[in-house]
Amino acid sequence: MAGSAFAQDLAITGVTVFDGTGADPYKATVVFEDGLISSVDKAAGPAPAGVPAIDGDGLSLLPGFFDLHVHYTPIGQPATTPQISQEYAKTGVTSVYDFAQPPEAFAPRREWLESLPGPRVNFAARMSTTNGHGADWSDKSTTKWVNTPYAATEAVKELLPYKPDVIKVFTDGWRYGSGVDNTSMNEPTLTALVEEAHAHGLKILTHTVTKDRAEIAGRSGVDIIAHSVLDKHVDQETIDTLKAGGTAYAGTLAVYNPDKPETTEFEREHPTFKSRQARFQVGLDNMKALYEGGVLIALGTDAGMPRTPHGYSTLSEMELMVRAGLPAKAALMAGTSNSARAVGVYDQRGSIEVGKDADVVLIAGKPWEDISDLHKTKYTFVGGDKVFGEGAPVPVSSTVMESSSISSALIDDFDREDGRSSRDTLVVGDPDGGMERSWQVFEIRDDGERGGVLHLSADLALREEARAGIVIPMNVGSVQPVDGASYQGIVFDMRGDEKPYTLTVSTTEGRWERQFEVGQDWETVSIPFKDLSAPAEGVKWSGDGIVDVRFLIKRPGGEAVWYELDNVRFY
Repeated sequence: MAGSAFAQDLAITGVTVFDGTGADPYKATVVFEDGLISSVDKAAGPAPAGVPAIDGDGLSLLPGFFDLHVHYTPIGQPATTPQISQEYAKTGVTSVYDFAQPPEAFAPRREWLESLPGPRVNFAARMSTTNGHGADWSDKSTTKWVNTPYAATEAVKELLPYKPDVIKVFTDGWRYGSGVDNTSMNEPTLTALVEEAHAHGLKILTHTVTKDRAEIAGRSGVDIIAHSVLDKHVDQETIDTLKAGGTAYAGTLAVYNPDKPETTEFEREHPTFKSRQARFQVGLDNMKALYEGGVLIALGTDAGMPRTPHGYSTLSEMELMVRAGLPAKAALMAGTSNSARAVGVYDQRGSIEVGKDADVVLIAGKPWEDISDLHKTKYTFVGGDKVFGEGAPVPVSSTVMESSSISSALIDDFDREDGRSSRDTLVVGDPDGGMERSWQVFEIRDDGERGGVLHLSADLALREEARAGIVIPMNVGSVQPVDGASYQGIVFDMRGDEKPYTLTVSTTEGRWERQFEVGQDWETVSIPFKDLSAPAEGVKWSGDGIVDVRFLIKRPGGEAVWYELDNVRFY
């Protein structure tokens, strides 16, 4: 619904405007037309004839808030896409940047999110190093792994067809002194990556958490550091380097704050709590030092991570900026126009000016005087659409996208040479994660009369249970599920090493599994859905909501494994 063509014209009369330009608040009547701000009447006159109006007396109008670092993930609060967007609408957040999605999911998620009341959701393509943060759990289709300038430039080019809004780069492997460090990206690779991205008009945000790596980010021309520097205090060299590189700073204080409403007394008494408090204080100090040094402060939260709820955390971030020593007005600028400037959209939104998108929030208070007034949202508008407040659309009750029908029983016969399935979805790997992880390769091979078959081989990591395998999404990006209620099970041809394999059917209710064995000769295996083990006690198979099918090897680690697969279909 963001930026809908159906936005209604509207006037907000006699409202106090904090316009995000740096000007002091003033009284005005603001008019929307065709989703844009068409006039800002500082005489605060009446609404134009025939234009519906909201009486803004006693209210404040601000640009809608930005959050440049969020994760629409199933571990967040809320955990489902429609409800996440609704939380942002409730808190006046009109633009977010999602760092959690694989590029294959960008197009279908954009289409889905356009139908939901909520913010403009922008997508970040992800890049890291081998065994870097962000690559330690994901496959290469979700996070590109690059270690040289050449690989970095080629990886950026590979991402372009997916039309990412920005690129997130995991450059810093420091794990806060509390775990085994990941690998970090070297400066020549980061510089080449930034140059290639900038050549295509893409901004770069980095996972950077140490002073030395922050200076590398500045020298490389990174656009935004999307975390706090926590290992030590920044100095004038850091400040000068970031300013010379045009690097903004979005400190995600909300995710690092150790003392949250859910924090228990037991946790506060644990020794690690004091170390987290000390790191957080460094983060607060650095936020103030960078602001006072003239570095552009933007807003990001890492919402979607544990105890960092969507929406609320965006407002909390501005409160924490004030706690760090920034004036309330500076915190509001960080959450609006500064963030818009940092991601290159200030000509479209981020301030209340004629010709810009009508992305605004009405608040029953004056947050530039009392920052806690941020929590008094009355209305939120995105592109002139009312997405929160009296008269806004009824909140969406569904938590998933409606299933599509299955037009063909064939899932994949592996006869395409482009790596895509018979359902035109990208087949991806599903290895285990962590620093000690399994390494796998899969490819389509010509097997003569049989045609294409998928061959997978892997070296399982030395761990109690290692995993290798592949995922066949039912629809592009595993965003929209399918309704398989008219089918009884899955049948496929496979051969392997006479040890256990696992068929997993992922649904919107969880993952259903069944082990089986095949030998070195081709066998046809039929597995009825009724024989799958449920993801939880009491969950019944309905056949609806199937997201993907996985062929996995889950065994004790330390051995070389393989299988070949063909002709996967429903029956």
